[in-house]
Parts: sequence; structure tokens; C-alpha cells
Amino acid sequence: MGAILLPTSNADISTTLLFAQSHNLDFAVCGGGHATSGASSSDGGIVIDLSSMRSVTVDPASKTLTARGGCVWADVDAVAEEHGLATVGGTVNHTGIGGLTLGGGYGWLSGEYGLTIDNLLSVEIDLFWAVRGAGQSFGVVTSFTYRCYEQKNPVFAGSLGFPPPAIPAVLDFANKSLELGKGQAGCIVVFAVAPPPISQPMMLAVVFYNGPEDEARAFYKPLFDLEPLMDTTAMIPYSSLNNIFNAANGHGERKSTKGSTFDPPMRAEFALSIFNRFSDFVTEVPDASGSIIVFEFFNIEKICETSNRAMAFANRDFYGNVMALPKWYDESNDQRCQQWARDMMAVFEEEMVKAKTEGRTAKRMEGVGSYVNYDGGAPSGEPPMHPWCRTRYQKFVVLMNVCSIGSGEKGRSIFGANYERLIELKRKWDPKNAFSKSHVLAPQLDAWHGGASTTATA
Repeated sequence: MGAILLPTSNADISTTLLFAQSHNLDFAVCGGGHATSGASSSDGGIVIDLSSMRSVTVDPASKTLTARGGCVWADVDAVAEEHGLATVGGTVNHTGIGGLTLGGGYGWLSGEYGLTIDNLLSVEIDLFWAVRGAGQSFGVVTSFTYRCYEQKNPVFAGSLGFPPPAIPAVLDFANKSLELGKGQAGCIVVFAVAPPPISQPMMLAVVFYNGPEDEARAFYKPLFDLEPLMDTTAMIPYSSLNNIFNAANGHGERKSTKGSTFDPPMRAEFALSIFNRFSDFVTEVPDASGSIIVFEFFNIEKICETSNRAMAFANRDFYGNVMALPKWYDESNDQRCQQWARDMMAVFEEEMVKAKTEGRTAKRMEGVGSYVNYDGGAPSGEPPMHPWCRTRYQKFVVLMNVCSIGSGEKGRSIFGANYERLIELKRKWDPKNAFSKSHVLAPQLDAWHGGASTTATA
């Protein structure tokens, strides 16, 4: 039997952490419960569920917003919009603000304003540098303050669906849009199974333009000229933008995530090979027909204005993120679906190496090529697995990992040149590695050290 705590104050959390220490209990912290790694769950321990700490306040004069640790992005978007403001948040708005922020945070506004952590002004936790990219390893963040921007106008957004023969043309536009959009536009390409009556694998281009509809339609004219089979584009409030992917990331299914990167411009023949692998998988495993592969075509210039050494986050570079997200229901497909995601990301890693060997790589900032929020918990190879756990608390059914994504060489691959500094901070502030659910920075730190919550600022 485990326990779920619904704290309403920092003192509640501190008391719980001390209790867990004194009784040698496992604990986990849950913000939105969105992760597929099991990091926000505990099998027989204590779950610190922050959902009762969910208020948002805005200071219109300073254009700042403060949200408590249990908020999801829908809370932030809605309150900010009341003041004609927005900040860089997740593309799935039932995601908790904590997990996305602490791992870096890409969103539709990243092309204009950078990552979520680039707009994070302060938190209630220790060690502000470490928090921005590795915060799950250092404590419980109970409050986030963000920089906001004027967003009084609606945005143009929606999905365009295309048959497989259109993949090269759509991809050609997506590659070019990285330069043409200048941060005002963004495109996420998705391989998915179309809903009935089509019910076949197809390509979706989920488009975004922060400006008037006539400008948006002119910008995306090359895609409209391809006569998409599906078109949901419209002018919508910014607060509605981040629910476009909610259905693909719903609650209750078995799912996993694995991430990698691609070097633009992506080759059409490579994209077609990935689509064929995806089609084969969902055909052979019909239970996994809700699976998707996601390619993010965001302008990266603003993100790369900040050094990889400025924060713990070390994934700034001129490439795009890609994610495989298998979804299924039958427990007998667990291993097959998880292995498919690993295999797909290995193909992307091979393509990145090939691009570098052939001199096709873009400008380089020594980014690590690993976005921790998309790497759902399993190190490469075959790690030992904890049994599946279901609790009344979990929003996702997840496979919990005894190994952690930051252990050993995997930790170095996530944090790059920042790894050693993080180890030093870990030894000082959490030498017994109590906060080890998300990424273990130093497996040898096997006991616990507590500390009082403070406010850290840049």
C-alpha cells in the first residue's frame, strides 16, 4: 500500500520529505502526471501530488506570471489570455508546467521567444542554474514565475492531412519554413493513422502562424496547393492552440516516448523510409494504431542565442526534435511497442551521424542532441524493468524503470559539458540522491539530504 499526499503549502512538502527520509520510503512528485517514464509515480511509496497547488497570478504591468507547481499549461494559457498575454508553454496543454519547464520546454512560441526556461524568471527551490534543465534532480518546485508577451490577437493554426505521395512536397516546405517563418510560424509534421473513414497511415502537417489569416494562408499556400485530404485550420485564441495534440496524448492508454533529433533539411527519401517503417508497425500491431512519430520544424535562431553553458539545459543547436510515441492497450504488446520506439530513434541517430560524415550538418553549437522531456525513461539497451503499476492516482499507465535516464554515460549524453557541475551541485545539495526519479546524476549518491525551500532568481 502506498499513500498520496495533496499538499497545499511548502511546509506540507517539507514535512513529507522528512518523513520519507526517516522511514526510508520511496517518493515521487507529480505535477501534471504527463510523463511516460514513471517518474511521477511510486509503487508502495508516497506520491506528492501538487494538484491542490494550482493558482495563477499575473502582473500586467511587469508582464510576468506566477504559477504554483500543480498547474498545467491550460491554467497558465487561460489566465494569461485574460490580460492579453502569453508565455512559451507546451504543445499539449494538460501537461504539467513543472515537468516541461524543468526539462527545457519547446513550444509554438519558441521561434519568437526561445525555450520555456529562457523565460523563467524565478522559482521556489534551490539552485536556479541547475533547475533550468535538470530541476527534477534537485527538489520540489512549488512556484514558477515566467516572462510574458503581448498576445491579444488570435493565431492561425490547425492540421492538414496528406497521403503518402505528398510527403516529399510537404517535407520540402517544412524544411524551407525554418528560414521563411522567422519565428512567427511553426510546423509539426506527424505520421499517424487517419481517423475513419480513411483509417490509413498518413502525414499531418500541424501549422501555426502568429499573425493575420491572410498572411498565414499566403505563407502556407504551398501546402494548400497540394489539396490536403483534411483541413482543420482556422483563426483560434492562443489559449486553444495548445490543445491540438491533446487527443493524441490522452489519459489511460499504455504508452512510451523516445526522442532524438534530425538535421534539417531532412531528406525526402529518409522521411519516406521512416513512414514505411511506421506503416509496417501499425499494420503488424493494430493495437498500436494510435501511435505517432512527431517532427518539430521550429525556427531555432532565438533558442540558440543562449549558450549551452548558461543553464543546465544543453540541447541548443540548429536541429529539430523528433519523438516516437507508441500507444497501445494490450499488455502482451509492451515489449514490442517499447522496442519499436527505441529502434526508430536509433535510425535517426544513424542518420545524424551520416549527415555529419557527408558534410550535411547545419551550424553547430555542440548541443547534445537529446531532449530529456522526449526521452521517456529507458536507457539504450535492455534495462531491468519494474513491474507495471496502476494506481488510482496515475493519469497514464507507464512502465517504471529501475535504471534512470541520467545514469552513467546517459547522464553525460543529456547534460554534456554541464554534467560535472551538476554532479558537484548534487553532492552538495542532495548527496544521498533522494531526487532520483527523473535522471540520476550520480548513481553512487545513495542516501538522502534534505534542505529548506528558497527562492532562486537569475
